[in-house]
Amino acid sequence: MKGARGRGTLAQEKPPILGMIQRGGQVLIRMLVNVQQQTIEPLIQAMIRPGTQVYSDEYGIYGRLCEWGYEHRTVCHSRGEYARDEDGDGFHEVHVNTIEGFWSLLRSWLRPHRGLSQEKLPLYLGFFQFVHNARIRGKGLLQPLLSVLLA
Repeated sequence: MKGARGRGTLAQEKPPILGMIQRGGQVLIRMLVNVQQQTIEPLIQAMIRPGTQVYSDEYGIYGRLCEWGYEHRTVCHSRGEYARDEDGDGFHEVHVNTIEGFWSLLRSWLRPHRGLSQEKLPLYLGFFQFVHNARIRGKGLLQPLLSVLLA
């Protein structure tokens, strides 16, 4: 079965989640109240240094990134575009595959936790963000986790 088209909302019990990831670096994920520019602007400005190159899909919510002080390049999924080589060097630098891969990992990790409440979802997201950013798996994760919890 295919899910309903469109963006999720809190009322539909499919809350919107914003994700920002640095290629080869840290990720930040937050559950949002709504999908509006006024909601994402403070998060983006708190986490991304002005002048940074930001890649996104063509969704209109990202339309003011240049006004907010960021370099912005997009791929147009609706036209079947998923990566683009703008400088002709053979490397497709304009893409959102890094965050798309992260979403795939998050969905796979959440799938066994069927029936998650919206109230608890931010805790699950925070834990997954921590694990991803720590880049440690298995028993090695215990010490960094305890350090964060006891700090």
